[in-house]
Amino acid sequence: MQAEYLLDNLKFISQGGAVSITVAVGLLAMSIGSWTLMVIKAIQSRRLKSSSMRFLARFWDASTLPSTAMTEDLKKAENPFARLAVQGINAAEHHKRYTTQLLAEQTATAPQQHSRHDEFIAQALRRTIGQEAMKLETGLTLLASVGSIAPFIGLFGTVWGIYHALGTIAVGGQATVDKVAGPVGEALIMTAFGLAVAIPAVLAYNALVRDNRLLMGEIETFAHDLHTYLTTGIPLATELASTEVLL
Repeated sequence: MQAEYLLDNLKFISQGGAVSITVAVGLLAMSIGSWTLMVIKAIQSRRLKSSSMRFLARFWDASTLPSTAMTEDLKKAENPFARLAVQGINAAEHHKRYTTQLLAEQTATAPQQHSRHDEFIAQALRRTIGQEAMKLETGLTLLASVGSIAPFIGLFGTVWGIYHALGTIAVGGQATVDKVAGPVGEALIMTAFGLAVAIPAVLAYNALVRDNRLLMGEIETFAHDLHTYLTTGIPLATELASTEVLL
């Protein structure tokens, strides 16, 4: 019964002509696209958290800087922390490979070269962080757009439906309250459709932005610790523990 009642109320969409049908199809496409993206993002977020936790535990358990073999293993890990570690390790090895001879010949400028070594690794880490931020933001534009324009598209469908209904009533010459209230009430469903599409998209967008902000904070913290690790050979946590023992 409820399904039949709903279908009866939706007849005004076809009665509104091409404009009403286009609006309804557009809202349906927005809804399908936003919900598909939300499900994909939820699955990716769950996998990312699990993979990142395993990687961080394994990485910091290493007693020495990762070898070439471990670097190859890191490349197979699908999480931003692993990609950041790979880029940092590659930058450190690249700088060491092409500046060792220069450092040996110019011992007087060793402190300056060490500073350049730090900056070279830092630049590689910053570039990778920027790339990971762009990857995390993929799809957010769609959710933001749907959340912003879906209510207005639904409102446009309502206005057009009311206009079409009033035009039909005027032609028929029956402008009584019962003849007007039905078509106008049916046209208002388009606004409800717009809100039904927009509200989940806005909530998902806010949740994803918050999760991305927290994840980027963790990535930047890891990048700082990784920079210390690659430039000194000792994890920051180990250095802090040694300082506490001395105190």
